[in-house]
Amino acid sequence: MDTTYLRNMQHLYCSKIVILLFCCFGLSNSVQAQKGNYNFLAFEQKPYYFGITLAYNSSNFKIRHSQKFILNDSINTAESITGPGFNLGIVSNLKVGQFFDFRFLPTLSFAEKNIEYKSTDLSVNQYTRKIESVLVELPFHLRYKSAPYNDKRMFVIAGIKYSFDVASDSRARQRDELVKISPTDFAFEVGAGVQMFFPYFIFSPEIKLSHGIGNVLIFDNDLDQSNVIEKVISRAVTISLHFEG
Repeated sequence: MDTTYLRNMQHLYCSKIVILLFCCFGLSNSVQAQKGNYNFLAFEQKPYYFGITLAYNSSNFKIRHSQKFILNDSINTAESITGPGFNLGIVSNLKVGQFFDFRFLPTLSFAEKNIEYKSTDLSVNQYTRKIESVLVELPFHLRYKSAPYNDKRMFVIAGIKYSFDVASDSRARQRDELVKISPTDFAFEVGAGVQMFFPYFIFSPEIKLSHGIGNVLIFDNDLDQSNVIEKVISRAVTISLHFEG
């Protein structure tokens, strides 16, 4: 009950942040004045630029139970526990007109997602499938930017991401007693942020939501913990700091 409550509060908090950023974006876009855009003008002439990104991520799974979950008499609940992580990546930005950018951000992501099972057997109580991943992520984003004002402007992004867990082979050599997760995944992403133009670089804090497209569960009929789950979808909230120029 407490875990579910905290998870709902986290998603509510993230949703409020995104709504606030979108409201700020709308207000910024309505201001067409170019006052004080001294640093912006130096970057405006560049058709492309590169940078690095540092990020904190919080990820979990969206779990859908199977019909066998109702019929089983050994597992009481199966739910995802949010885990922390961090990202390190490269930014490639190509301008497409005045207000649009095409962005490619290859990233190395360290993430933790856990599935917690609670048993009907009081002597066992609960056990956790801990999934620590080292992901190579390939996100492709389209970004829309507002008009600049005082060397700042808001933006929104949308795109898709392919990820591959390079640590999955080491897990496969171990005895897996709970549930198996596919090393590959596709997700769609949306986010918002602000660009701040300085004399030698652009600083862009950004918040982004990721939601998996496909089922990453590898079904194993021999595992009771796999039988009670029908679908596992990856989800993540990422707060990024981009340094570009």
